[in-house]
Amino acid sequence: MLLIKSKIKVLSFVFLSFVILNSYSQNNDNNVKELNSKSKKDKKKKKNKKVKLPKIDLSHWKVTIPVSNEEGKPYEVEPPEILDYANNEKLKTYMYNDSTKGALVFYAHPTSSTTKNTKFSRSELREQMVPGDNNTNWTFEQGGTMKGKLAMEEVSRDSDGKYHRVIIMQIHGRLTNEQRDAIGEDDNNAPPMLKIYWDKGKIRVKTKVLKNLSATGNELLYEESWGNDEGFNFEQEVGFRKFTLEVQVSDGKMVIILNNNEFKVYEDINIKKWGIFENYFKAGNYFQSRDEGSFARVKYYSLEVKH
Repeated sequence: MLLIKSKIKVLSFVFLSFVILNSYSQNNDNNVKELNSKSKKDKKKKKNKKVKLPKIDLSHWKVTIPVSNEEGKPYEVEPPEILDYANNEKLKTYMYNDSTKGALVFYAHPTSSTTKNTKFSRSELREQMVPGDNNTNWTFEQGGTMKGKLAMEEVSRDSDGKYHRVIIMQIHGRLTNEQRDAIGEDDNNAPPMLKIYWDKGKIRVKTKVLKNLSATGNELLYEESWGNDEGFNFEQEVGFRKFTLEVQVSDGKMVIILNNNEFKVYEDINIKKWGIFENYFKAGNYFQSRDEGSFARVKYYSLEVKH
């Protein structure tokens, strides 16, 4: 009898131990699942909070903003200083990161600080093939490509309720020192061959055309020899959505591509004769209004130039 009671006690102890261990194991599994779930949520939160940076190498760009420097001219920052733009107090208002979208924002509004021959203000990048040097540029014969992914973040409206226009990309001409001296100019400025506008939600292109197609040699160097074409509007509306723009130039030819599916090709005597000029790319926010309280913010997610 004692032996039977002893066996029953042992079996009861074994059964109770099994129940306790099984319960502990289940609780432990649940705790592990909860920890794994929490870990995944924490990783997801960290991923969502991760800082995103624009895909733009600024080592070959300088920027001009609508603030005056000590000489009363628009404030500019060249490489290598531009690489530290996030810590530049003057730039912070006009050129800054949107770290949630991974974009570089260019903000502009009317100020008294404008570049020569214009009444408009800008927060705009200017290509420098040699960092810190404006005198090394390219010709159409040498060719080049500029491609950007961008979006209009915000822009004001005029008194009629229409959005203000913004130039978002350019090809600007430049006189060599020899050309400048040959026509008696006091600077190296030449007309812009290409202006690309964000115009009421659409992309509009303007180029230069000769007033006299027979002009040759130094006649081509004078700004008054060139006029504006009628302009071209791409069919698709980009609005405030992200879009891509690409500009391809080669000897006697210029191609503008919107969203990789709509093209405008310029290949005529005007482009051919433009080959006399050196050029550089520009990109950003060249704001086209002097209205009080007007402004625009342009986001660049990526920007790349090749030669």
